[in-house]
Amino acid sequence: MRQIKVLIVDDHTLVRDGIRALLMLALDIEVIGEAANGKEALDKIKQLVPDIVLMDLAMPIMGGLDTIRRIRKDYPATKVLVLTQYDDSDYVIPAIEAGARGFITKMAAFSELATAIQAVDKGASYLSPSAAAALVQECQQKPSYEGEKEPYEQLTEREREVLKLVVEGYTAKQIADILIVSPKTVEWYKTSLMSKLNIRNKTDLIKYAIRKQIIAL
Repeated sequence: MRQIKVLIVDDHTLVRDGIRALLMLALDIEVIGEAANGKEALDKIKQLVPDIVLMDLAMPIMGGLDTIRRIRKDYPATKVLVLTQYDDSDYVIPAIEAGARGFITKMAAFSELATAIQAVDKGASYLSPSAAAALVQECQQKPSYEGEKEPYEQLTEREREVLKLVVEGYTAKQIADILIVSPKTVEWYKTSLMSKLNIRNKTDLIKYAIRKQIIAL
């Protein structure tokens, strides 16, 4: 029986150990290696040549999305199945666009994880039910009127600069120093851009920035 060679990529050792222990129960799946971040994953892929990379998204050094793009470019024969705690469209869509062949959440049962790995290995795609629902909901959203501009396009260049710096964690004073303006002006830009995007808090602003790939996971 051919075994599917899997590389587990997650920055939590306990999570990797748990996934490895579960996958050992499957007769047709072999875990050939582990990595704690994207950079380490790329080195392991070159060395071990896995069939499937089981990829978390939020990791240090090199995040999941950047790693998926590199795998798609440099190792096209290796397929990526995202395994993460997130399941809304802000994460599903960027992962699929980056090149992932499947998306499954860490709340899934072992049987579903094994099924997803087997499906992706055969060239099919796999979305967990919650990820599929989020994708359908996103696709069904329509502009309020035909020809409406995407909200991001309505931002000025300075508002886009402020948006990027805010979601990267800079304070108003730090942004003011970078852009050579006053903190009060920064707050004005922040209020203006959030109004244009119809976003009311920083958490939603960060999720929007991830979806638009303004910042990467």
